[in-house]
Amino acid sequence: MIRFEQVSVTYGDAAAPAVQDVDLTVPEGELCLLVGPSGVGKSTVLNAVCGLVPHFTGGTLRGRVTVDGLDTRTHKPRELADVVGTVGQDPLAHFVTDTVEDELAYGMESLGLAPEVMRRRVEETLDLLGLAELRDRAIGTLSGGQMQRVAIGSVLTTHPKVLVLDEPTSALDPAAAEEVLSVLQRLVHDLGTTVLLAEHRLERVVQYADQVILLPSPGAPPVMGAPADIMAVSPVHPPVVALGRLAHWSPLPLSVRDARRKAAPLRERLADVPPQGPRRNAGGTPATSGAADASGAAGVSRAAGVSGAAGSSRAAAEVSGLGVRRGRTEALHGVDLTVRGGETIALMGRNGAGKSTLLTTLVGMHEPSSGTVRVGGTVPHRTSPRTLLRHVGLVPQEPRDLLYADTVAAECIAADQDAGAPAGSCRELIARLLPDVPESVHPRDLSEGQRLALALAVVLTARPPLLLLDEPTRGLDYAAKARLIEVLRTLADEGHAIVLATHDVELAAELAHRVVILADGEIVADGPTDEVVVSSPSFAPQVAKVLAPLPWLTVPQVARALEARP
Repeated sequence: MIRFEQVSVTYGDAAAPAVQDVDLTVPEGELCLLVGPSGVGKSTVLNAVCGLVPHFTGGTLRGRVTVDGLDTRTHKPRELADVVGTVGQDPLAHFVTDTVEDELAYGMESLGLAPEVMRRRVEETLDLLGLAELRDRAIGTLSGGQMQRVAIGSVLTTHPKVLVLDEPTSALDPAAAEEVLSVLQRLVHDLGTTVLLAEHRLERVVQYADQVILLPSPGAPPVMGAPADIMAVSPVHPPVVALGRLAHWSPLPLSVRDARRKAAPLRERLADVPPQGPRRNAGGTPATSGAADASGAAGVSRAAGVSGAAGSSRAAAEVSGLGVRRGRTEALHGVDLTVRGGETIALMGRNGAGKSTLLTTLVGMHEPSSGTVRVGGTVPHRTSPRTLLRHVGLVPQEPRDLLYADTVAAECIAADQDAGAPAGSCRELIARLLPDVPESVHPRDLSEGQRLALALAVVLTARPPLLLLDEPTRGLDYAAKARLIEVLRTLADEGHAIVLATHDVELAAELAHRVVILADGEIVADGPTDEVVVSSPSFAPQVAKVLAPLPWLTVPQVARALEARP
């Protein structure tokens, strides 16, 4: 169905091709997963399938790409629209109408389908993706995950033979991601649709793939094969595979179910070993254990590693009885939250629960309809941006919102100047997060993960006492995520408070002292990470599921324990 014949793509004056010597075939009716480190060329491969490369993205395409027998060099994207459906990393760039239902119908209108056919397909897609309650909503009022589902739905209504998806679950909560992947499986198994998708959160996807295509490094030819075979050699792999490598399981498990079948001997070895010592705060004070107080004060003290009274560590942010309305929607109500220096909090919950609204309220973008918000002693919505920047920094879901310069180097210079930091501070942070980001390239030409690394570096250069991150691992591979975790841990050890809204349960397990779960604008759980995530099937990391009932959360925890055993 999809054929690459010695394909190379070079952009502008780049010294080396973005991808080189790609020679592969994706059979009809299979789900193929494209994997590789950030910036390795996955999006270029996907864009070559739908004709965006070279017709819209520029660059020089050498070799031949055919889809259902159509050569993408001679057929532009609009001529491939009824054969290839494409959903990119950025849902906002995908939309052309104002409401959910109109967006689902737009592609069919462009193809001239009959009204009765359009109506039936819209209803089917609304049900498939759980969008029925949102059909009349303005797209601008949707959460990031809801936008992602609408973007996927707008492609599904045209019934393409090939679906190309770039990070389709990156903005979705675990339950919504499962719904989308279930839909993709039905399309593959029941309708014979060919699906090619790139995804960094392999723990969600790899067990469903028929084949995996690995781009191991920039310019290196791809390796294609069975998922277990590719995961055995891939530099990027999910926690369940990492656990299988550590325990020397063969064949490597791709799902929690397969791993649990092999895990009994490992559970026996770990049964009498505590997962790790107590967490410590910036001052090295041991954290105490136990459930967190839902009101936040005592729970913060325990989770953040602050011994004694809640007031013994200065609050970076205090929220009391907070209510926020966005139009006619009550996005938050009755929220009580205290964030203290040295503490890392993961905000979790389904799409639309209010996580992003809470973060943007902390930087003054929304005026509370009830309750109070204080950040570093200021009232955010009444404080000038320049003053507020000394207390809090936000990295939003869309990194481009922070990037204005023409090159990465210019962004770094501006960030150093705005923060009053020594020259080179921003560039040093980028090098720690993603070492291979070039200085001369325009930020818009970076991959999603590279743009995120740049935006993170811009905000981190100012070293704000309170750092807010909205989906900070979207577009990052496992290695880049590990580097981000180390940077954030260092900041927390130095006394910075960190709040991250995330659907990445593995990130929360690895980094957060405390997890706060939101539902319909209210806090429904607040406590130490190991207690909150293990008690929730949706938010438990893979290692916790495999080794349950033992209280282990991450592969590094297990590795340290095995190394310490005599």
